[in-house]
Amino acid sequence: MPHGKPAGISCVQLADDLSCRLFGRPERPAVCVSLRPEPSMCGLDAADARARLRHLELTTAPRPGG
Repeated sequence: MPHGKPAGISCVQLADDLSCRLFGRPERPAVCVSLRPEPSMCGLDAADARARLRHLELTTAPRPGG
């Protein structure tokens, strides 16, 4: 996703089994390579993890105009 990924939208490289299609490949984006998941972002289950990640995306997104 060359222009970023909107909050709440799954990455286009996310497979049906929730694995990354680019994992371990040289074309995997640096932001993904550097991501270090931890309990505070993973939550109790997949739905909780998505909610936590959405919150992180929304609270760290650049604001219009500045």
